[in-house]
Amino acid sequence: MRRAPGCDRRALLRLAAAGGAAALFPGPLGTRAAQAQTSPSSGAPSLERHGLSSFGELKYPKDFKHFDYVNPAAPKGGTFSQMGPNAAYNQSFQTFNSLNGYILRGDAAQGIALTFDSLMVRATDEPDAVYGLVAAAVAISDEGRTYRFRLRPEARFRDGSALTAEDVAFSLTTLKAQGHPLIRQALREFSGAEAEDAGTVVLTFTAQRPRDVPTYAASLPIFSKAFYSKHKFDETTLEPPLGSGPYRVGRFEVGRFIEYERVKDYWAADLPVNRGRNNFDVQRYEYFRDREVGFEAFKAHAYLFREEFTSRAWATQYDFPALKDGRVKREVLPDETPSGAQGWFFNTRRAKFLDPRVREAVGLAFDFEWTNKNLMYGQYERTWSFFQNSDLMAKGLPSPAEEKLLAPFRDDLPAEVFAEPYVPPVSDGSGQDRALLRRAAALLKEAGYTIQQGRLMDAKGNGLHIEFLDDDGSFERHTSRFIGNLKVLGIEASFRMVDPAQYQARLKDFDFDMVVRRYSVSLNPGEELRAYFGSEAARTPGSNNLSGISSKVVDALIADALAAQNRADLVTACQALDRVLRAGRYWVPQWNKASFWIAYWDIFSRPPIKPKYDRGAPDTWWRTQGVPEPAAQPEPAAPPQKGG
Repeated sequence: MRRAPGCDRRALLRLAAAGGAAALFPGPLGTRAAQAQTSPSSGAPSLERHGLSSFGELKYPKDFKHFDYVNPAAPKGGTFSQMGPNAAYNQSFQTFNSLNGYILRGDAAQGIALTFDSLMVRATDEPDAVYGLVAAAVAISDEGRTYRFRLRPEARFRDGSALTAEDVAFSLTTLKAQGHPLIRQALREFSGAEAEDAGTVVLTFTAQRPRDVPTYAASLPIFSKAFYSKHKFDETTLEPPLGSGPYRVGRFEVGRFIEYERVKDYWAADLPVNRGRNNFDVQRYEYFRDREVGFEAFKAHAYLFREEFTSRAWATQYDFPALKDGRVKREVLPDETPSGAQGWFFNTRRAKFLDPRVREAVGLAFDFEWTNKNLMYGQYERTWSFFQNSDLMAKGLPSPAEEKLLAPFRDDLPAEVFAEPYVPPVSDGSGQDRALLRRAAALLKEAGYTIQQGRLMDAKGNGLHIEFLDDDGSFERHTSRFIGNLKVLGIEASFRMVDPAQYQARLKDFDFDMVVRRYSVSLNPGEELRAYFGSEAARTPGSNNLSGISSKVVDALIADALAAQNRADLVTACQALDRVLRAGRYWVPQWNKASFWIAYWDIFSRPPIKPKYDRGAPDTWWRTQGVPEPAAQPEPAAPPQKGG
């Protein structure tokens, strides 16, 4: 998951969890299947597979040599340094105080996943396929509930000890019991793992499991059981974990930077899934509290790669000497993943936001057209769907298939769900569209609010106050105009910035009015739908259901999406879900763009093919031979940073 394009980088890991039951992988995978095995659960023969995907489709055959988007002969060496664009689970963009990235407590360092291997690894030119890493192959029982992974005997942890089925079983069992709430929720329909012998681990799932839970479980980190027999798993720590991955923790300074050093004798370096990847000797993550300070550090050669999330900076500030003389390159790369849903999200657990008319009125005060023109140089499109820029987005009138899913809930849904899906109105671009503000005032009046002495008051004499919470100033300019229009309506609004630790704590406890977030779903969404929009997640501290959406209709449509047996059924369920969510006015949609803005010091090369669903850096890039790296710079004096 990236943070939102535009100004926000607050991204969430895309949970690759599951949906569907028996006919998950209908039929054999043709020549891609290996020898027949016996299912340990039913005794029925099943075929070994070298990879998995939600609907069974794999691009690469069993004997593939490497992914198409890598250079298998890429040289190793050099450093790749960046301000990290992704934050998963308990990670923060601005600081870190822990090397445990899989629990709720603490702020983990970005990049910690580099130190661990998993059963399988994602191919980023396919929607959701994973291929064998620690696992050489997997056999699936006929009813689709038991997965028997055959491990590679050469798999090793960094201390030289063997990575066995006991370690895999321990890892998945521990993550389900003590892991971050997002992991625990994603593994809800994971029944358990058992080591059949040192080289075979059997994973079982419930009949109700979502289609992508097996691929999610196969992608989770594998921990050393022996290491955690001497260390508590659920505690924050700065002791580097024992992993088996391509990198180990190197130098770091809490809250400022962390380096990961390439493991020179990495056991899996020459496997097909790793050839041409992990090419840098050092991967370094920099932290700054202020994104402007971070940009100045990039210009000063303090780090080497930057993905830009601020349209103003991209349009006006990339004119420094190193860029003009070619030492720094600037590029726009296509982003073919769904844009997702970025916006200001209401906390509907609070009584003042229970009425959807109030939420719609607040949304009408945001003038996107003015904001895009005056603050973002016209470089964005308005977002209105939770599945923006994908075929999962609802358009036009409901199809007969959507009608069939929605019909049982007709009495519980507003009429607009069965008409054109809601799209925020286009303003006149003045920054204070009087027609839209009049419509907002009318909605507030319908909801029981009146203006008394210039303030909006409900029937009990309570005013309506909204606090926009954030932990950096990235959105302050965008929010200030929004706040001004809210004040015209009589709503008291303010922008509050808190430190990263307090911000994370308040989000975990749902202690906020409105926050900016980007929900980014995969092309074949599964368990993440429950994590973002399900009723159980609304009650789970630390979950991604920030709005507190708790609806039997939403839960039923999520279940339909998870049970989809083919792509067409999945699309129908998600389109119906999109209609219901948009009708709920749970957010004030912001903006999106279908590209990556990147800049980098010109010491890198990369393959001619970019992975379809990823930016490719640093995973497939390498240091250009014969070009000296920048001279070592003093550590930045500014505190850690995040933002856009």
